[in-house]
Amino acid sequence: MTRLDLATLHEAIAAAVPDRECLVWRDRRLTWREVADRTRRLARVLHEHGLGRRDVPAEPWESPHDHLALYLHNGPEYLEGMLGAHKARVAPFNVNYRYVGDELAYLFGDARPGAIIYHARFAGTLGQVLDRLDRTPLLLQVADESGAGLLPGALDYEAALAAASPEPLPVRPDAGDLHILYTGGTTGMPKGVLWEIGDLMAGPLGVRRRDGGPFSGVAEAVESALARPPARVLVAPPMMHGGGTWSALGGWCTGGVVVVPDRVDHLDPADLLATAARERVTRIPLVGDAFARPLAEELERVGPGAHDLSALRTIVNSAAAISPGVRERLLARLPGVRIVDVLGSSESGFQVTRQAAGNAAFTPSPGAAVVSDDRTRVLAPGEDEVGWLAKGGAIPRGYLGDPGRTAETFVTVGGRRLVVAGDRARPLADGRVEVYGREATTINTGGEKVFAEEVEIVLRDLPGVAEALVLGRPSERWGQEVVAVVRLDGAPDDAELRAGCAARLARYKIPKAFFRTAESLRLPNGKADYTTARKIVASGPDDHGGAPAE
Repeated sequence: MTRLDLATLHEAIAAAVPDRECLVWRDRRLTWREVADRTRRLARVLHEHGLGRRDVPAEPWESPHDHLALYLHNGPEYLEGMLGAHKARVAPFNVNYRYVGDELAYLFGDARPGAIIYHARFAGTLGQVLDRLDRTPLLLQVADESGAGLLPGALDYEAALAAASPEPLPVRPDAGDLHILYTGGTTGMPKGVLWEIGDLMAGPLGVRRRDGGPFSGVAEAVESALARPPARVLVAPPMMHGGGTWSALGGWCTGGVVVVPDRVDHLDPADLLATAARERVTRIPLVGDAFARPLAEELERVGPGAHDLSALRTIVNSAAAISPGVRERLLARLPGVRIVDVLGSSESGFQVTRQAAGNAAFTPSPGAAVVSDDRTRVLAPGEDEVGWLAKGGAIPRGYLGDPGRTAETFVTVGGRRLVVAGDRARPLADGRVEVYGREATTINTGGEKVFAEEVEIVLRDLPGVAEALVLGRPSERWGQEVVAVVRLDGAPDDAELRAGCAARLARYKIPKAFFRTAESLRLPNGKADYTTARKIVASGPDDHGGAPAE
């Protein structure tokens, strides 16, 4: 099977349609030729600073590359960073721009970046952790509305590109080069998932024939991309998460145009719809009700005809569910648009899909399976057993620097290598799969993954807190919201608890409500008593002294 790499395919499409639009943001309209030129220049900057691939054997959890951190809001530089890195054979990785000091230091300590591209607005936070790193990375600062000055030793991104040669490098990208996607906490603390770019393209990016088979080579892939009108993909979710990255790169790999909303620091539904209408977008990825509900409300507010969305064909939803009521409201305002739900993970890519809400039954994607509870066999359709959703075929190598978790998550069943990311599922007799969700203590709030233990550690370290357990409770706005049950040995109020969390956690991880209790939150064996905690939350704050912290 021929595997493709991102850099080579993008260059081939650029050679075929150099003057076609490739990337649109605000008043910047870059052609394929211009993006190819800019990313060659970035690759040159990285290469001339000694960054690239070291051709040494690597275990599945090891990386032979230098790494490039993308500490950015959505924008041209995010996509240029990924593509330029691959041209230099440097492995790019995503940085959650909501992280604060300790979180950022942990991520960089794990990933060990050789270079960091970052927006100027993040310079202050970045500057606080640089002296905690065990190597000095190349710093490329992207100017923004903040007006922040360059960090000591940093290069201005545009100036560095302007000074670099656009000639291709002597190194040759390969389908085995790595692309690193850091999880949002589903596996505990964030883990770097090591995707070979060839597998990422054949899997999540959908670079394959319409019959699902692989392309024979770059020429056939380019011919397929140019055989249909280019998709215009409006990337609403942050590219710091897999869904946003995959939507953007998937659009490029099929010859499409990536459109970035004007507002990138937060979701602005009016701006999103105005951009979609202005740019005649055909596809919009979303993340559950956190995105879908504000869009529905805005469409209802402005009324029919305010935005010409006649070009829109598909809304692709991932990472969190769209509730049936919100789905109906969207479809009522967008006739002719289909909403496709995809379920997957950073480790698996997209595993199952559905186009009808109201049940948990999904159609498996190629390579998807359900394995038994003991992970020893693949369950047959109709077997009355709840097992684990799994994926084979184009899957990652493992987790960066973690052989134990790699062996636990990437398993061999019946001679077939599979990834088991943690979703419970049951195979139905008609070939579909019923999915029950994650078993781990992970909270999905608006598409962001919050690992309960991380928040609990922070809470338990605050003055006056004896014990703390963190849960997710249903939220109309976010799908789930973070709440905490605390047993106190002091008298901190909600504001003090919230402030203590804010000093060490990203804002979306801070509990929306605190429930106080005098009961122990531990079982006799010392393990966390989540059953009691759930009962306390379900019974409401009046019984236990808690109060919403909205």
